[in-house]
Amino acid sequence: MDAYIGFDTSCYTTSVAVVDSEGRLVSDHRRGLTVKKGGRGLRQSEGVFQHIKNLGGLSRSGDCFTVGLNPAAVAASAKPRPVEGSYMPVFTVGENTARIAAAVAGVPFFATTHQENHLMAGLWSAGGPPSMRFLTVHLSGGTTELLDTVREGAEFGVKIVGGTKDISAGQFVDRVGVAMGLPFPCGPYLEKLADGAVNTAQPMSLQCFTEGADISFSGPETAATRLLESGGDKASIALGVFTCIARGLGRIIDAACEQLGLQDVLLVGGVCCNRYIREYLEANLKNNLYFPKAKYCSDNAVGAALIALEKHREMKGI
Repeated sequence: MDAYIGFDTSCYTTSVAVVDSEGRLVSDHRRGLTVKKGGRGLRQSEGVFQHIKNLGGLSRSGDCFTVGLNPAAVAASAKPRPVEGSYMPVFTVGENTARIAAAVAGVPFFATTHQENHLMAGLWSAGGPPSMRFLTVHLSGGTTELLDTVREGAEFGVKIVGGTKDISAGQFVDRVGVAMGLPFPCGPYLEKLADGAVNTAQPMSLQCFTEGADISFSGPETAATRLLESGGDKASIALGVFTCIARGLGRIIDAACEQLGLQDVLLVGGVCCNRYIREYLEANLKNNLYFPKAKYCSDNAVGAALIALEKHREMKGI
């Protein structure tokens, strides 16, 4: 059976995935990039170097070469978003590795984007939306965007209709987490800390400003930092951060859906792993919400592998 290989080299994760000709997942390998304690991220040059180191090991784990499958096509995230001028050096590592793999195997290479990789993995994992047009909420370390999304085969037309006006939801989480001394990226650690406040304390009150489908997180980030400096309870502040994000997202998702006349909402990106945000939105929004499994919200290459499959089918007229 044919195998379809995907690569994604994002700002914080090196990923290689393989699906078969039926779209079933064969392998999903990831390795996080290392950020020094107290750091808020990596320079692009540091990310490129770590991806080069990681890809050798991950590529050797490519199960398509050991389970009787034959490589049929390769795809990689070549840039962050499907718009002109979108570029980050880290993605060139995965793209060039994928091009070499395709050339050696004598199979087609297809370029995609990190955002479309998230979209395809989200659709695959969540089982929808079934409609060709829907609202996407992309929440990650560097992105908080509301997208009017139209699926066109293996590609997506996206138009930003809302999102952050300053820092992203992920940056809000990471900046507060780093101030608490947590490892970066801080999301899972801050969530675990928030668990300690659920039954013992109220979330610290943090308010974010919203206007229509736009949101701002810089104000509550400053407020949370000041509360920490004044000796505020870390667990209550952590819970307050997620409560603030969830309530703000609820308002802007409502506004965007009303503006566009849409009901179906796909949520993707690492911040969507957070259970407090998920539970709040599921309890308070009347829209049709599609959450991927947490494993496929965070950075991965499953979407790229599925895009390789879909584009290969289109090329063959299947």
